[in-house]
Amino acid sequence: MSDAMSAPASAWLQRLSRPESSRNRHSPVWLKEFRHAALQWVSERGFPTARDEAWKYTRVGPLLNVAFEPAEPDPSRRLSSAVIDQLAGNLGGIRLVFVNGHFAPDCSSLKKLPPGTKVESLASALAEEEGGGSLEAHLSRPFAEQTHAFTALNAACAEDGAFVRIPANTMIEHPIHLVFLSDAGAAITAGPLVSHPRSLLLAGAGSRATIVETYVGLPGEISLTNAVTELVLDEGAAIEHYKVQDEVETAFHIALLDVRQERDTRFTTHSVALGSSLARHEVTVRLQGPGAETTLNGLYMPRNRQHLDNPTTIDHIAPECTSRELYKGVVDGRGRGVFDGRVIVRPWAMKTDSSQTNKNLLLSESAQANTRPQLEIFADDVKCAHGAAVGQLDEEAVFYLRSRGIPEPAARDLLTYAFIGEMLELIRLAPLRSHVEKLVASRLQAGGVAVAAAA
Repeated sequence: MSDAMSAPASAWLQRLSRPESSRNRHSPVWLKEFRHAALQWVSERGFPTARDEAWKYTRVGPLLNVAFEPAEPDPSRRLSSAVIDQLAGNLGGIRLVFVNGHFAPDCSSLKKLPPGTKVESLASALAEEEGGGSLEAHLSRPFAEQTHAFTALNAACAEDGAFVRIPANTMIEHPIHLVFLSDAGAAITAGPLVSHPRSLLLAGAGSRATIVETYVGLPGEISLTNAVTELVLDEGAAIEHYKVQDEVETAFHIALLDVRQERDTRFTTHSVALGSSLARHEVTVRLQGPGAETTLNGLYMPRNRQHLDNPTTIDHIAPECTSRELYKGVVDGRGRGVFDGRVIVRPWAMKTDSSQTNKNLLLSESAQANTRPQLEIFADDVKCAHGAAVGQLDEEAVFYLRSRGIPEPAARDLLTYAFIGEMLELIRLAPLRSHVEKLVASRLQAGGVAVAAAA
């Protein structure tokens, strides 16, 4: 990170760190001190530059040149559930909606939960827990252990987000849907808005649940979503996680998913990145207990001038753990897709079994894909593999379809959809899979006519 911030970056930080903002008015002392330390960290270290290896392909200069203002809640603004259904889909389960980072109870749906289960806004959970306690320990962890400027900013500026606590040996039958909406029309002040959603998800020993995060936006001003989600799985827990990022193409999106797995846990995450002009979805998984298994799946589809970055880290800390990773990119126009995957096997993580694959399909001469799979192995008696590929559509296959009477645009869409189809089939939650299929079909050149027949 830079030794000294540029004038635009310094002014940007000053706007976002107003001490009199609502986030500090009723906060406990420990949280105020924590936020101050995080802001101090950013002031001293600055923002990522081209010299930072983890940000090699992603420049944040365009973001820092925007005069963002912190989003404040507007009680007079009302959004109907029908609008949320249209943008994020209706998954038929529990739904928490956040507008510009603030909880919107009118659009949310909290169905009956098993005894001891909590699904609420983080602001409410903080208000209920006096003196810090477990929330204090969790909220400080991502910032303390893997900080860059945007993680620190989230620590300093987050006012709300989701809080989920699932007791031991509890199964949540319906999906828990967390919807984060960027809405310039809900702004009290005019101009581009920034929100910092902070979510904490705690899965007790032996628990089971499906959690979906959806990030969407309404057309309007430029916006920035700077999100951090922390997920902790106690022994034997199993969590299926999905993230769909479909914000408008005038938006910026920076996010971290921080996962910790204990003994014999099962974690699967599926990332679908479609929206924003610049988006970076970072995933970090720590396999801390023997027998833990993790699966990372990702689909990203930049077009026009979109830049979608997917840095991942799977850290094998305990022995006898398994990880699987499959990311696919479809890049069109002057878009740029990035995959930067890192698998670490610690010296004591014997009998690790890990595989990592990244495949990219370029649909135009101007499309770019950067892929960098990495293995860092410090142990013997392991089984690890990784690979990457970047290519274009098979022209012989296109010719074959055209010879059967299919127009060229539709033929190319069919082959592209076949490449994507593997990732869609991995989405086990049927209503979500249907929603994502429609989003993907709408992005293809032939308007999804041929694709619908293939689906």
